[in-house]
Amino acid sequence: MRGAEENRRLETWTLRSLLSLVMVAVLVVVSATLVGLDYRRARNAAIEEAETSMGAFVDRLVGRLGMLSGDTSALVGLVASVANAFLLPPPQRINDKVALLREGIIRSPHIDGVYVGYPSGAFFHVVDLRSAAWRMALDSPRGATLAVRSMERDDQGKPLDRVLFLDASGLQFAERQVARTEYDPRTRPWYRAAVNGKVPMTIGPYETATTGKLGMTIAQAHRGNPEIVIGADVVLDTIIDFLSRERLTKDSVSLVLDAVGRPIIHSDPAAMKRILATKDSIAPVAMPETDPLVESIRRDPQPPGKASFVDVGERTYLVMVTPLETAQLLSGHRVVVAAPLDELMAAANETLVQSLAISGSVVVLAVLFSLVLAHLITKSLNQLTASANRLQDLDFTTPIDVSSNVTEISTLNSAMNRARDAIFTFALYVPRELVRKGIESGQFTGRSGWRQEVTALFTDIYDFTTISEHHSPEAVVAMLSDYFDIFSEVVATHDGTIIQFLGDSVFAMWNAPIADPRHAEHACRCALAAEERLVAFNAKQREMGLPEFRTRFGIHTGPAVVGSVGAKERLQYTAMGDTVNVASRLEGMNKDYGTTILASGAVVAQSSDAIAFRPLGSAQAKGRASVLEIYEVLGTAAIAGPAGEQTGTAA
Repeated sequence: MRGAEENRRLETWTLRSLLSLVMVAVLVVVSATLVGLDYRRARNAAIEEAETSMGAFVDRLVGRLGMLSGDTSALVGLVASVANAFLLPPPQRINDKVALLREGIIRSPHIDGVYVGYPSGAFFHVVDLRSAAWRMALDSPRGATLAVRSMERDDQGKPLDRVLFLDASGLQFAERQVARTEYDPRTRPWYRAAVNGKVPMTIGPYETATTGKLGMTIAQAHRGNPEIVIGADVVLDTIIDFLSRERLTKDSVSLVLDAVGRPIIHSDPAAMKRILATKDSIAPVAMPETDPLVESIRRDPQPPGKASFVDVGERTYLVMVTPLETAQLLSGHRVVVAAPLDELMAAANETLVQSLAISGSVVVLAVLFSLVLAHLITKSLNQLTASANRLQDLDFTTPIDVSSNVTEISTLNSAMNRARDAIFTFALYVPRELVRKGIESGQFTGRSGWRQEVTALFTDIYDFTTISEHHSPEAVVAMLSDYFDIFSEVVATHDGTIIQFLGDSVFAMWNAPIADPRHAEHACRCALAAEERLVAFNAKQREMGLPEFRTRFGIHTGPAVVGSVGAKERLQYTAMGDTVNVASRLEGMNKDYGTTILASGAVVAQSSDAIAFRPLGSAQAKGRASVLEIYEVLGTAAIAGPAGEQTGTAA
C-alpha cells in the first residue's frame, strides 16, 4: 500500500514544483505579452516615423524642384514676355541681352546656361563659367566668369561663330572666333517642343553634351515672335546630392522614375554613373540593367503617398511612391523612397532584446522567489504530511505542532491535532497493532472472511474471581492495565496481534492479518517471554501487598476463518473455528496437568526445531470428539534427550 502511494506520488507534481511552474508560466505569459505589445508599439512607431520622414523627404524634394523650376521659369518667362531685345538675332543689342541674362545666371547658380534659338538658325547662348567642364570646353581665359556664344552672320552675310568672355563685373575682355559647327537650334528637342507655343515646356532629364551632367531644359516661345524660343539648362546635381545625402538609414535608396517607370535619378552614385554612362546627350536616361526594386514596384504598383512593404530578394523594404505634380521640373514623374525594414526596426529590435533581457531577469528572480515561497509553504505541509503518516502508523508520541502565518495551514494543523486526539482515543479501545497490520495487509475491506492457517494463543489468570472479590474495582482495573501492558508489548515484539482482551483473558493470533511463516514458533516464544515478564510483575505485586497474577497459556495451530464480522456500523476482526476453541481449551487444561503453557501437537510439528517441549500424552478437550496430543512448552530448544524427549531453558 505504501509502495502504491509512492508510485502515485512520483506520478504527481510536488506543490513546490507546481507553484514554481505556475508562477513562471504566468510571468512568462505576462512578460511575453508585454514585450510583444511593446515591440509592436515600437515597430508601429518606427514605421509611422519612417512614413512621416519619407513624406517630409518628398516635400523637401518637391520644394527644391520648385525652387529650381521657379527661378528658371521666371527667368525664361521674363525673357519671353518683356525682353524685346531678344526679338533681334545676334549681334544686334547683344549688350542688352547679356546684361539681362548675366543677372539671372548669377542669381541662379543651378542654371547651366540660357540660350535663344531663332527661325533663321541663329543662336545666342550665355554660359556660366563656374562649371569646370565649360571652362575646359571653351578654353576660357583666366578671370572669365561668363561666356557668350553666338551663331550669327557678319556684314557680308557669312556665317560667324564666336565666343565672348566677360569678367566678374560684366565687362568684355576677350573674344574668340570658333570653327563653324553643324549645330542648328531649330532641330533640337527644346526648340521643337516650345516653338509657336504659349506655355513653357520641360525637356529631359538628359545628360548634357558638354559637361556630362544630368540636366533639364525649360523652354518657352517669345510672346513677340513665337518662332523665337528661349531655353535654360538646369543642372540637377543638387537634386542628386540631395537624394544621396538625405537617407533614412544606411542602405536606404531614393530614385525618380519617369512616366513609364524607368529610373532617371538615383541616390546611389554607382547606379547614377551607370545611368549616365549608357545615354547620349539629351536622350532620355534609364537604368542599363533591371533594378529589383523597380521591378517589384512595376509588378505590384504601390498606392501613391502611402508606405507599404515590398520584398526585394531576401530583404523587405518600406517603400513610398509619390507623384511629382507641383513642380514644373520632373512633373509627371514619381519619386520612390525605400528603406530596409531591418534597419528601420534596429531601435525596436534593440529595445526588444533589452526587454527580453529584463523579462528573463525578472523570470529568474521570480523562480527564486517562488522556490523560496514554495519552500516556506511546503515545509509546513511536509511537516503536516509527516504527522499524517505517523497517525497512519498509529504513532502518537510526536505532537503535531506546525506553526505558519498561512491561515489555511494553521487551521489544518488544528484539525490534525483534533484528529490525532480522536484516533488516539480510538486506538485505546482497538488493538493498535491489529489496525496497523490490517491496513498494511489490505484485509480491512468490509464484512468478509477466508480460511487460513493461524496460531491462536489464549491466556487466563488463575482464581481471578477471588481476586476481584477482595479488591475494589478501581484497584482491579489498575492491576489489569499494568498486566495487559506486558502482553501488548510482548505480543507486538514477537510479531503477533492481540485480537481481544476478554475480561482477564488475552486472545492473540499469528499469521493473520500479516503472514508469518514461523507463526507457531513465535507464539511459543511470546508465551515464554510473557511468563518471564510476569515473574517480575508478580514480585512487584508482592512488594506492594497485592495478589499475584498466575497466568495459564494455551497454544494451538490449525485452520480458521479469519476476517471482519459484526454489524454494518461496528465490525470486529477475529478468527473463528475449531483452532480457536482448542487453544482456549488447552489454556483451561493447565489446571489438570499443573502446567503453565500447553501446546498442541500441531504447534510442536511446526516449531520443535526451535522450542523445547515435554509430551504429556493424549487428551480429549471439552466439547471435542477427537483426541488431542498435548505438550508442555518448556523453553527454547537446546539438547535432545533419549527417546525423543527434549530439554531446554526458558526463553
